[in-house]
Amino acid sequence: MTETMTLHRALWAGRVMSAFVVIALVTDGIIQLFVPAQIASMLQETGFAMDVTRVVGPIALACAVLYAIPATAVLGAILVTGYLGGAICAHVRIGELGSPPEIISLVLGALTWGGLCARNFRIRAILPLIR
Repeated sequence: MTETMTLHRALWAGRVMSAFVVIALVTDGIIQLFVPAQIASMLQETGFAMDVTRVVGPIALACAVLYAIPATAVLGAILVTGYLGGAICAHVRIGELGSPPEIISLVLGALTWGGLCARNFRIRAILPLIR
């Protein structure tokens, strides 16, 4: 009974972590698509043109959708990791090591894989953190 409850708690913890990642990516994608003026100063600071929002917004949304669907969650996690890695790289490139957007991206990346591991026993078998 204890093992079943532990697995149930892990499943729900994974769902919560994954939902947080999906909500963050959907929010980012929607902002980039529909209100890019809100992030204009950040785009300018990182050296990106405003038109990039028309490409990056749908990428964020696609990553969120792929990650949210159980059958494509692993592919989604890989793409989310790449997307967030690009965000981190953009901030490192301009000398903002440890900036809030960089830390948020790092935390979202950890939540992406933590959530996937907690809700998918096959991933836990491939990427064991504790034996």
